Amino acid sequence: MFKIGEFSKLTQVSIRMLRYYDEIELLRPASVDLSTGYRMYSAAQIPILQKIILLRDTKFSTAEIKDVILKHKEINIADELEKKKEEIKKEIELEQQRIKKIDNAINEIENKNFKIHCNINFKKVDKIFILSIRDKIPTYFHEGLLWNRLCDFISKENISIKQHIYNNVALYHDIEHKDENVDVEVGMIVDKLGKNKDRFIYREVEGVEKMAYAMVYGPYSNLARAYEMLAYYLESHNEQMSDKPSRQICHIGVEHTKNPERYLTEIQIPLK
Repeated sequence: MFKIGEFSKLTQVSIRMLRYYDEIELLRPASVDLSTGYRMYSAAQIPILQKIILLRDTKFSTAEIKDVILKHKEINIADELEKKKEEIKKEIELEQQRIKKIDNAINEIENKNFKIHCNINFKKVDKIFILSIRDKIPTYFHEGLLWNRLCDFISKENISIKQHIYNNVALYHDIEHKDENVDVEVGMIVDKLGKNKDRFIYREVEGVEKMAYAMVYGPYSNLARAYEMLAYYLESHNEQMSDKPSRQICHIGVEHTKNPERYLTEIQIPLK
């Protein structure tokens, strides 16, 4: 079972939305701790939440979603998505991302393509020294802005970066998944600490005795599914997440290859 903040991070759905779904009795917690009042969620609830988010993101109203989820109304979701796609094509250019999401959903429904190449395990992670910049950015998709600022600074200052199996790390400091104004830190690994300048900080990132990690192959769109697979994995192994920031490491990315299928990203979740 997961506390609401942990469930939020693993499903990439904000606490605010989870509480809203609870209030309208669309997705109630699996249980509530009588002594603390904490809402507790189960990995078994992820498919229901996924269906809610899919319908919400493809412009189904709250009433329509409740009909599907609570009344088990029979509809052909693939046909409905096709209709929505045609409507969205007539809208302004900003809606292109929504069309892509619908195409992916239809493809999964019709082809039963629910698997991604993802290896999950546990390991000990040693402490590292990094040069980093931390800021609140509009969404997780804007993380590249921080990397550009950091790389420009490293190049300008002629800073030596550690040559390692990996040399970068992103840390996500929010206790939950947020839809906007997210607290992200990006860093490059260095051999030793140096002198801070402006908002660029040298610091030590503490080691973690037990880290759950997932090696995710393919485009960045696979990451959300990998987090969901981690939720099932942690629950099946009776593991509890710690309050330390989760991490992501890019082993092979856009700067290494033009083929997204060859990307390799590591997700790290610290455990108690």
